[in-house]
Amino acid sequence: MSDPWTLLGERKILDDEIRAALVAQFGTRGKKALDAIDHHLVKKYLDFFVVTGSSGDYVISEGVCTCPDFAFRQKPCWHLIAVRIAEATGIFETVDTWYQETWKG
Repeated sequence: MSDPWTLLGERKILDDEIRAALVAQFGTRGKKALDAIDHHLVKKYLDFFVVTGSSGDYVISEGVCTCPDFAFRQKPCWHLIAVRIAEATGIFETVDTWYQETWKG
């Protein structure tokens, strides 16, 4: 099976072959990432990418995610995979504000 990141870099689209390669490489995390893309759960604010997960919003910045899974495992969570797909394909919602200004403090 081909590397999904190489294919995405070349094609810039999320076709069936790339979807299968992502699931083959990442299993459940790949499936969840694809679901996030399909359900428009990835947003690009002026300062961060944010992915809405089952327990809230997670901020992704410079290869780090604020979710507990990433904190525990220090390996790509489905939020990070979704953002990488979104960056490669342009499939994300653009939000013209700073995410940090939306935080409740």
